[in-house]
Amino acid sequence: MPNKKRTGLRLRCEKGVNEEVRNVVIYFCQWLRNEYDFPIRVVIYLKKAYRIKTIETHELVTGSFFGPFNKNEEPYIRVATGDFDELVQERGKIDAFFAILETIAHEIVHYCQWHHDEEFNEEEAEFQSKTIVDRYAETLEDI
Repeated sequence: MPNKKRTGLRLRCEKGVNEEVRNVVIYFCQWLRNEYDFPIRVVIYLKKAYRIKTIETHELVTGSFFGPFNKNEEPYIRVATGDFDELVQERGKIDAFFAILETIAHEIVHYCQWHHDEEFNEEEAEFQSKTIVDRYAETLEDI
């Protein structure tokens, strides 16, 4: 019997991640699942770290996407949330939440680029991530 590819979006949260951040991201992921297809399973790992190191360049960033060369292997996203309190001080709590959601959306755009065998385009990811989060924000106004 052939292996069936797993699909969907999953979330894993490291111990120590702010509970409010975790809950906001859970709701965002539920919305993403309803709005977008994830034909190859991708897991988002919420990290308590201030920054994470990319695999290829070892650059310190708030979010990263890893898409394996082999599409039979599952990609993943890592998002640092350790700067949440600092973001709250700088921007306020709501904008701090949205900064983290934009990071997630940015990496989801890279997932889509990877899935469609497109070159990673940072400008497109920046634009599309803002569009995704704006669409999500509109649904919150209805609550």
